[in-house]
Amino acid sequence: MGLLNNGIWQDKWYDTDSTGGRFKRHESQFRNWITSDGSDGPDGQPGFKAEAGRYHLYVSYACPWAHRALIFRKLKGLEDMIDVSYTHWFMGENGWTFKKDPDGIVGDKLFGSDFMYELYIKADPHYTGRVTVPTLWDKQQNTIVSNESADLIRMFNTAFDEVGAAEGDYYPEGKRAEIDEINERVYHTVNNGVYKAGFATAQDAYEEAVFPLFESLDWLDEKLGKSRFLTGDTPTEADWRLWTTLYRFDLVYHGHFKCNIRRIVDYPNLWPYARDLYQWPGIAETVNPMHAQRHYYESHDMVNPTRIVPAGPDIDWEKPHGRG
Repeated sequence: MGLLNNGIWQDKWYDTDSTGGRFKRHESQFRNWITSDGSDGPDGQPGFKAEAGRYHLYVSYACPWAHRALIFRKLKGLEDMIDVSYTHWFMGENGWTFKKDPDGIVGDKLFGSDFMYELYIKADPHYTGRVTVPTLWDKQQNTIVSNESADLIRMFNTAFDEVGAAEGDYYPEGKRAEIDEINERVYHTVNNGVYKAGFATAQDAYEEAVFPLFESLDWLDEKLGKSRFLTGDTPTEADWRLWTTLYRFDLVYHGHFKCNIRRIVDYPNLWPYARDLYQWPGIAETVNPMHAQRHYYESHDMVNPTRIVPAGPDIDWEKPHGRG
């Protein structure tokens, strides 16, 4: 995994030597916003109008952040409005690629790019920063709208409602404070917590991440003993943001990232809850476990130098969850 420096690609990993062995995630830089009429976003971000066929989504099946966007595209029925290109699962010296293979990856549908960073240079020839997915492209202005998953799912949640999106509000006004509070803890200790543990290069940095991670998982398990979903009887944004990490946890993070105090399948409430969301209509269509597992174990040679991919685990996501 590398980055662009003034529009020039560099194969450069995170500099944990300068952070005491701690992984520090870079902030997303493209933070524009799609609204129903093209007005500014909620915090004054430049606005882009919601129009069917105007936008193109770039994702990886491997990435939990990109998975969020795929889920909301599915939940809101945006498949015919927002087309999608999938990167290859392997991230090497050139970052995310569009290498075609028999698994069905068809590459960059818009430009036929070889590498994801080419798209960033199209948007900003002098861009400096990481090249990430999900990335939403505006075909009208030929630029990147956003590469921040938290923003994209909120845009998908409401911006296209007036042009034919499916019903459903996953960030309802009456629950926003509770959702935001859950999101804050889950992001820092779970979603990003697995990365802070897995990419740590010092023992104390690893322990600073792994113990809060499991404290939060224990807290979530207790919370889910009281309600079907995190804020009540229906899933919200908070559930889907958590779930993309839960889906990869036993498959990847437990072994590859050394998050091995407990497995998700060991939790009495968290595991049935995770299956409940997997079995939600359309969600199983958004996953590709082979991509997820091979990406981490084969791309992160600094964590797994042999690039050997485990044969297991055998996880039964179709088992009845008993929470309905």
